[in-house]
Amino acid sequence: MAGTGSKQITAGQGNGLPRHIAIIMDGNGRWAQKRGLPRTAGHAAGAETFRRIASYCRDLGVEYLTVYAFSTENWKRSAEEVSAIMGLLKKYLEEAIRKMRRENVRIRVLGDLTPLSPELRELIARVEAIDETLETHTQANLCVNYGGRDEIVHAVRAWQADPCHGELTEEELSRYLYTAGMPDPDLVIRPSGEERISNFLLWQSAYAEFYFTDTLWPDFTEKDMDAAIAAYRSRDRRYGGVKK
Repeated sequence: MAGTGSKQITAGQGNGLPRHIAIIMDGNGRWAQKRGLPRTAGHAAGAETFRRIASYCRDLGVEYLTVYAFSTENWKRSAEEVSAIMGLLKKYLEEAIRKMRRENVRIRVLGDLTPLSPELRELIARVEAIDETLETHTQANLCVNYGGRDEIVHAVRAWQADPCHGELTEEELSRYLYTAGMPDPDLVIRPSGEERISNFLLWQSAYAEFYFTDTLWPDFTEKDMDAAIAAYRSRDRRYGGVKK
């Protein structure tokens, strides 16, 4: 299905379509506050937007979608808000276990998972077990207890601890990142009017194109995704070089 987006992008269209899209899902709390609702209601609405946009990206032919679900800094929020976010993650993982084979979509959870509850870690392990059985080019990544700087430190420590590690190069260190084996994001989208990276995919987004919009994440639609992809297609990506 193509959702409510425009027809300017067709499913499976490879010409100029980002292979990997990353999204900082920002604006849930402000969306709720504008409506006189608790912040937890904004996170619930944002979770539904993620489901819808993930399905739309899959139908367009985007191979990888990575979203910033919970940062290493988000533990500073109220216990009620953290609990609500973890509850939404639990619900999504339970749904994924039921639907992954039918929808043929791989799901990965990226980040330091050690602070998560045993229940959540067990659900993630079940998702990963299903993931290994699928033959698909479509993958959704949820960054949970994730920070870009923390990931780089984790990668360096893992490299040091590996008795078979090679010479420390960019390519070698990439093998120890949470995103090892994945292409770097082509397009990073941040809704809500903020224009900063917020410690998200610092290493991987070195040459990504960025797209900012004032739309709050729960209001982000398929048409907003179309606009972001259209902006991406208009960019001249030279990777530090020049066109001849």
